[in-house]
Amino acid sequence: MLSDAEWQAILISLRVAGTAVGWILVPGVLLAWLMARKEFRGKALLEGLLHLPLVLPPVVVGYLLLISLGRQGWLGQWLDRWLGISLPFTWQGAAVAGGVMAFPLLVRAVRLSLEAVDPGLEAAAATLGASRRRVWLTITLPLALPGLLTGTVLAFARALSEFGATITFAANIPGETRTLPLALYTMLQTPGGEAAAARLCAVSVAIAMLAILVSEALARRARRRLQGRDA
Repeated sequence: MLSDAEWQAILISLRVAGTAVGWILVPGVLLAWLMARKEFRGKALLEGLLHLPLVLPPVVVGYLLLISLGRQGWLGQWLDRWLGISLPFTWQGAAVAGGVMAFPLLVRAVRLSLEAVDPGLEAAAATLGASRRRVWLTITLPLALPGLLTGTVLAFARALSEFGATITFAANIPGETRTLPLALYTMLQTPGGEAAAARLCAVSVAIAMLAILVSEALARRARRRLQGRDA
């Protein structure tokens, strides 16, 4: 049986991870398309910046978020003054931290999927009078859908498991920012908390496996539809 605090950590984690994916999905797909289909000056630099969260210690990412989005940060001051938004030490801030860490995984998965789409199919559709929007919706997106699903699940799992950036930017506040990893860490630091830590570990594994299985099922369904359409 899970305690109220453990259920609370699970629900906060799901809300944080879901919000993180919701924030990064559209810009992630657009950036993946840009990186896959366009050549421009500074592309290598942009690619390096994009993958920076993967190689930096997560605590460094959290610190950078704190000094930029904190109330005294260059962007945080503007958000607080003009929009009344304060992200540090809130669950929304935890979602921002998770989204930043998950963003490169989403972009990379979608980019690889877009690069596998034959540009000749898009060109053929365009020559038949299809608009760019129609080509994207009927050709590009369906063919890249398995990669999009994979990237979404990877991003969700990464945001769900984020620890370093979250605890640095959003802290470890019970009922507000204490996600599953933070709750597990807290239980390990609490005398007699080994049983609760084991339960939270099992829940984390179960959620991750469920997400992977759902992603694989949706990807297989998408591939079958494409094969049936080609037939």
